[in-house]
Amino acid sequence: MTRNNILLIVTLVALGLILGAIKLVQRSGQATELEPIVLYEPLPHPYCTAVGEGGAAYAREHGTGVRIVVGQESTQANVNSNIESMYTLGYRAFAIYPVDPAGSKGLFSRLRQGGRFVVAYGAQPEAGTETPFAVATDTHGAAALAAEKLIELLGRRGRILNVLESATDANTSIRKAAIEATVAKYPDVQIIQTVGDVTTEQKAREKIESALVARGEEVDGVICTGYTTTVAAAMLLSEHNRRPGAKTIRFVGLDTDERVLAAIRNGSIDMTLAQNPFGHGYISCALLDLLVQGWRPSKDYQFIDSGCVVVTRDNVDSFQAGIEAMTRVIVAELPTRYLEPPETE
Repeated sequence: MTRNNILLIVTLVALGLILGAIKLVQRSGQATELEPIVLYEPLPHPYCTAVGEGGAAYAREHGTGVRIVVGQESTQANVNSNIESMYTLGYRAFAIYPVDPAGSKGLFSRLRQGGRFVVAYGAQPEAGTETPFAVATDTHGAAALAAEKLIELLGRRGRILNVLESATDANTSIRKAAIEATVAKYPDVQIIQTVGDVTTEQKAREKIESALVARGEEVDGVICTGYTTTVAAAMLLSEHNRRPGAKTIRFVGLDTDERVLAAIRNGSIDMTLAQNPFGHGYISCALLDLLVQGWRPSKDYQFIDSGCVVVTRDNVDSFQAGIEAMTRVIVAELPTRYLEPPETE
């Protein structure tokens, strides 16, 4: 065997040992780098993006690992498949939007029985679901507030076009009932038409436009209690209300797409309600972080209202700071209002 061959063999052996060590380090790193919290977004959507920003802010400010996972579609089957994969990998804590309040029961039970922690955000799951917390806007209260604000704009007299989102969304029926109950308190206010079951801005625009063409002179105000409907209505009414000689239609929406804020800023529409998707992500991650540390829920189930803010031309450029401050106050109160400290040995 020549000197060169010996050197080649020694080099190859050394290289093999180095590569093996690298792989071992990589495996070890992967095990230690597994984030303790998974924030699951059901699909790419502006609401989900804002939730993710809240989760990322919590991770950044508290030094806690949060993995943000985005699903492909808002179905229980898709949620189950993706969460099952994360469960198998060993993740310990999950923040999940219950896309199907009844269907979420099985998934949440599976996670709890497997020793995992789970918090619902964005909507409340069905009663009896195995999660100690739901972090969301008070859906009924926010819709009722939106209706009250529109009725105030109308001077407690007028006809309303009520625009709802997807019929399969857990919150849609709650919002519909809240608006109808609020309007029923005012004898000179009525809902002349309800438009619903829309999932895209384009479909929302088509349905709202058709309603306004058919009954535009009768409509005094429009209320939207969903993201896509709010954007579509804001764009349509911005065009309509700027038209010379056109009747001004008052408007209250829900959520804060930049196009909606721009229309409020230039006076084309009246107002929107800012939910707190930032808080949905931030607060749910804070709860999971505390649960992982050993804090215990003080009750079997608790709803945590993340709050909402009325956005008008007066505060359109400052409301977000208020929402984030409100979120941090809620988080500061979690240990005393909703949790009990870890048990001492």
